[in-house]
Amino acid sequence: MRRNAKLSRRETLIKLIASGGALSLAGCDFDSRSPGVLSILDSVEPLTRTVQRALLAPREALAREYGPQDISSYFKPNGSTAPDDADYQAAAAKGFADWRLEVAGLVENPMQLSLADLRALPARSQITRHDCVEGWSCIAQWTGVPLSSLLAKARLKPQARYIALFCADTLEETLDGNGKYYETIDLIDAAHPQTILAYAMNGAPLPIEHGAPLRLRVERQLGYKMAKYVMRIEAIDSFEALGRGSGGFWEDRGYEWYAGI
Repeated sequence: MRRNAKLSRRETLIKLIASGGALSLAGCDFDSRSPGVLSILDSVEPLTRTVQRALLAPREALAREYGPQDISSYFKPNGSTAPDDADYQAAAAKGFADWRLEVAGLVENPMQLSLADLRALPARSQITRHDCVEGWSCIAQWTGVPLSSLLAKARLKPQARYIALFCADTLEETLDGNGKYYETIDLIDAAHPQTILAYAMNGAPLPIEHGAPLRLRVERQLGYKMAKYVMRIEAIDSFEALGRGSGGFWEDRGYEWYAGI
């Protein structure tokens, strides 16, 4: 995914600021990468997130689901397709038999779950469309554990506000040495019935290029929010201390934290 692939909402906001006169930006050239514009966009993003949620469907609304005949014959893998992390490669070589998902942070009941443990829990299957910020879409069936049911077992503490997902993906280290890939969502999206930790795709175990052994599916958001190669999830009260403080790998590089569609 390219650094200049900005979400359209930011570009639209720039144009609105430039033409509407709602804010005074004397001295700014409206370059979407200029410090002045980025500062303003960062300051108003919580407002745009609130407005989006007010204008779009209510939080309990489901993303559209499709039939088996609609499944794409080819689903484009994106981002990392084979992490270089040594521990991940060792786990993959054993078919992830020794792999464990750690559930930690602001929870009363920390857990470590194997793939067998996850498959033994009540599952959800859904056929949904994956929309990439780059402009392409694909449809696939995903099967996994609803994140809400996993968090219910972990018992969130009252101060928890976000769920952070930490991944084996080394893309971040490759680009700038700033740590491994991570993503965050709030409790609204974590509770959504279509937000699942998927371990299967189109009726088969999740392929490595699509995030094996486990990936997030948060169907009301764009594809870059759907972290692959999930190794650990944590309940947190803030993401300011993670990465560069914007809540995710691509968010740290200028993308919006809330990518609702």
